[in-house]
Amino acid sequence: MACEKQEINDRNMNNEPDSSCADPHSPFKSVLKQYWGYDSFRSLQEEIIASIYEGNDTLGLMPTGGGKSLTFQVPALMMEGICLVVTPLIALMKDQVDNLRKRGIKATSVHSGMSWEEILVALDNCIYGNYKFLYVSPERLGTELFLSKLEHMNVCLIAVDESHCISQWGYDFRPAYLHIADLRDHLPGVPLLALTATATPEVIDDIQEKLHFKKKNVFRKSFERKNIAYVIRKTEDKLYEIIKILNNVPGTAIVYVRSRKRTKEIAAELARAGIDADFFHAGLTSDDKIRKQNNWKSGQCRTIVCTNAFGMGIDKPDVRVVIHYELPGSLEEYFQEAGRAGRDEKKSYAVALYSSKDRGQLRKQLTDTFPDKEFIKDVYEKLAYFFEIGMNMGGGTGHNFVIERFCATFHYNITHVHYALKILDLSGYIEYIEDTDKRSKLLFITQRDDLYKGSGFGAEIENLLRVVLRSYTGLFADYVYVNETLLAERTGLTPHQVYENLKFLTAHRIIHYIPAKKVPTIYYTQNREDLKHLDISRPVYEERKERRQKQVEAVIHYGSSDIECRSRMLLQYFGEKSAKDCGHCDVCLSKKRSEAGDSAMNQIIQSVLNLTEQDEIALDKLIHSLRFPKVQVIEAIRFLCDNEQLILKDNKIQRK
Repeated sequence: MACEKQEINDRNMNNEPDSSCADPHSPFKSVLKQYWGYDSFRSLQEEIIASIYEGNDTLGLMPTGGGKSLTFQVPALMMEGICLVVTPLIALMKDQVDNLRKRGIKATSVHSGMSWEEILVALDNCIYGNYKFLYVSPERLGTELFLSKLEHMNVCLIAVDESHCISQWGYDFRPAYLHIADLRDHLPGVPLLALTATATPEVIDDIQEKLHFKKKNVFRKSFERKNIAYVIRKTEDKLYEIIKILNNVPGTAIVYVRSRKRTKEIAAELARAGIDADFFHAGLTSDDKIRKQNNWKSGQCRTIVCTNAFGMGIDKPDVRVVIHYELPGSLEEYFQEAGRAGRDEKKSYAVALYSSKDRGQLRKQLTDTFPDKEFIKDVYEKLAYFFEIGMNMGGGTGHNFVIERFCATFHYNITHVHYALKILDLSGYIEYIEDTDKRSKLLFITQRDDLYKGSGFGAEIENLLRVVLRSYTGLFADYVYVNETLLAERTGLTPHQVYENLKFLTAHRIIHYIPAKKVPTIYYTQNREDLKHLDISRPVYEERKERRQKQVEAVIHYGSSDIECRSRMLLQYFGEKSAKDCGHCDVCLSKKRSEAGDSAMNQIIQSVLNLTEQDEIALDKLIHSLRFPKVQVIEAIRFLCDNEQLILKDNKIQRK
């Protein structure tokens, strides 16, 4: 393809269609049609695909819902070898792997929530099993096991999702992303595609530098969403405002809140007000999450009240309104979550509720996010006591972690401990894995032909084996997610009996069964360090805190301003300095009403002056002579008297 990249970039920043690279008979569209059933790409997708297919390092900036995943999935299917996809979002990783498998495409994943055996099977499948996609969390990239297996893989493409995480200028910097640059030394000549939905100009440059781009190559489209009206509602009664909005705006809705407890409370209040609503947060069981997501996606549930755990990878085009009960800590987060409205390009609303307390809460959140360094070190020390890890020991071990029990043991505040663990994670001492959605899974480790040879397990277990084999595929090649409740229904056993029988089969080396876990994990990336050598560096702490402070102040300015177009504020934050007023946010509509009011008042003033031009006139007669609202006429007369153009005396009006 002979398109000049800068021309593509400029054209898309102005939202103009680009046909110079479009070929209706392109092989890219053939793959798109074959696997996804679509006839054409969305804006910018095909240009990014063409760039990466030609072997160019490429950065693609696409708003939420822009279809980022297709930009690496399509070219990878046309290349010889496997695509390595780096993403920190385990839930999204699982979702994309499941979707690819449903389309008959071999895909697997490796992340910190998996056992050593699971990781080994997944990596061996990528070497010997003709797999096309390996999704991997950034923390796994630098491990000895991963690097040793990588040498034997035929990698054709590296895709880095959420690539802003590699930049210390970004809102979600993760040191593990720096391993990606080291990865390129092991895979010379393999092109890299970096993707993100939100990035400031500083972050755009930093991504390309940190990922060792051979030359700068950015594809972007304007972040402007012309169909979304951004609105701030200033209110002290947020629940009342949510009910009023949902009663006035028909269609599917998302309500974002910060706390898990509040999701359930607000959903219940909405239901009492006659609004169909359910709640969602990361602490739910896998079955509950799937059921609630499916009910909402299918339209059985109109409104989902949720934490930011909801939304990643869920492409529902007809969301008419996204409401934020509180503004998040950065405009990057807000823009991404608000952007889940109106993906079908129809009129939609992104409403943030803002009260007098929010400014203080946002600044308190900043303080909570960065507890004192001495407290962080104390948490690190107590963590070792909690897991009984001796000095210079523990490296490479993982531990289930119940934060409530830990905090009760050492009399800590849960919020402060949570953020202390985050900073210890960023500092490289531990991995704090919060993902609680670890579904049950199993793998057959005996050969199919040997399965029934003299097993002697009895009718109950043999029936369970038959049901498992009928219910799931690929069990002899890879770990497969299983549902004990479903197996219980199909076998006539209780879920507990299914669980015990699967454990029995694991003990007899027929299968390897990993029951669901519902607690976070602490993984020690190195041996326990002496506190005097524990280093919470300036980039991890002070510099991140300074940047976070600027982000919080930008959010406060967005929520409190009444004079700047909301859309223009967001676009300028992301570097689009020439952005214009949108015309339909709350600020723009207020200006229009004010201008319309000024125009009407000017008309009334001129009418009053015309009637008083010759002689004095009785006040009542003047008011009734004009076909304008009485209140507005009186206001006009008062204005003219105050400006000494008219005189009111004995209820008569005359020119001065």
